[in-house]
Amino acid sequence: MKYTAVRSYRAMHRLTTRLEEGLAEMRRRPDRGDISITTVIIWVAAVTGALVIAGTIAAVIAKYNGNLNGI
Repeated sequence: MKYTAVRSYRAMHRLTTRLEEGLAEMRRRPDRGDISITTVIIWVAAVTGALVIAGTIAAVIAKYNGNLNGI
């Protein structure tokens, strides 16, 4: 922890440089990063479906765990 001030300065310098580069990129290409609501709905539905399937599998395995021990 001897050089905490130097590390903090370097980290802040890196962060501010990255932020400035990102802002410059946004000014250069203002349409970058647009995402439609349809895409968001599809992703949410896909993740929800995957969680439901995983939960169902876990429930079935938990229910029949004693019966599966002999296999």
